[in-house]
Amino acid sequence: MFFRESGEYKTDYKRDMTLYALPISRFAVGLMVLLFFVAAPLLMSEYQLTLLSLVAIAVVGALGLNILVGYAGQLSIGHAAFMSVGAYTAANLVTKLDMPFLLTLPAGGLMAAAVGLIVGIPSLRIKGIYLAIATLAAQFIIEWIINHSPSISGGVQASIEIDRPTILGWKLDQAVELYLFLVTIAAIAIVCTQNLVRSRIGRAFIAIRDQDIAAEIIGISVFKYKLYAFGISSFYAGVTGVLYTYYLGIASYEQFTLVVSIDYLAMIIIGGLGSILGSVLGAFFITLLPIGIRLFMENIGSLFLEPEALASIISQMRLIVFGSLIIIFLIMEPEGLNRLWINIRNYFRVWPFSY
Repeated sequence: MFFRESGEYKTDYKRDMTLYALPISRFAVGLMVLLFFVAAPLLMSEYQLTLLSLVAIAVVGALGLNILVGYAGQLSIGHAAFMSVGAYTAANLVTKLDMPFLLTLPAGGLMAAAVGLIVGIPSLRIKGIYLAIATLAAQFIIEWIINHSPSISGGVQASIEIDRPTILGWKLDQAVELYLFLVTIAAIAIVCTQNLVRSRIGRAFIAIRDQDIAAEIIGISVFKYKLYAFGISSFYAGVTGVLYTYYLGIASYEQFTLVVSIDYLAMIIIGGLGSILGSVLGAFFITLLPIGIRLFMENIGSLFLEPEALASIISQMRLIVFGSLIIIFLIMEPEGLNRLWINIRNYFRVWPFSY
């Protein structure tokens, strides 16, 4: 009688720590690389590449917020404030010290991380909605300081213009060049986050999220790892702010208001808390949703409404749809788009023998 083993078996620690151990996972990653790094630049228009570039920036920010909220369980409504810290740090380093992009990018992230560590100090004593209010207060405080400090923003509600990034003498001023660069940054952020959540720090985050008292009993320093979560999340936010500033060519307070913080919170709720794929799906969904709403209303609403009334309705429709989607996902699928994808994948994995 002959036997043939099936399945994937890990026989050493090296294989157990492999990031993409299954052949199907490696195939999926290779397919994504071909799709986003080869097919998209060749087949998509400049406008479509612009949208994907904004999605790539949003992925970095969503990953950072999901580390804090989804993995560490620390609710935050001030993500945009840390983005503004990174943005204005980079803008000032460029305009005042003429520092190159390869230095301003980590500098913006580190400055945001330092501010995040300060904001995270109250997390030792407060949690849940109280911590969310504390981060909301940080949003308004940081926004006020930036807007009313001439040394930072140049004055009340001022903006700082900068040129597109230059890397080793190569200026990224074409849509394709910027797209490839931003997608590369997003891919690096995804891989770094995957390794983080599998590390000792990531496991500590999950333990604190699930039961912080039990985590402390088994020897995890809850306060230290909460500060780690705020610092790492704020670093991602600062890098996101720097990327927005270089991509748009300006650092402005209007890019980092409370509405932006709500948008990023919606990304991880709709995409899936505690999920890297959920962060990516949420960034795609929330970034492209306003475009879909506008196209739908322009094509359908123009049949019944005047252009002036239609423009007003489109701006309000975005808020209505965002709020409705958050409520729907919290009620019907709290784990977001990531869980929907898992359900679909599992269904076809056993189809047609579902029993």
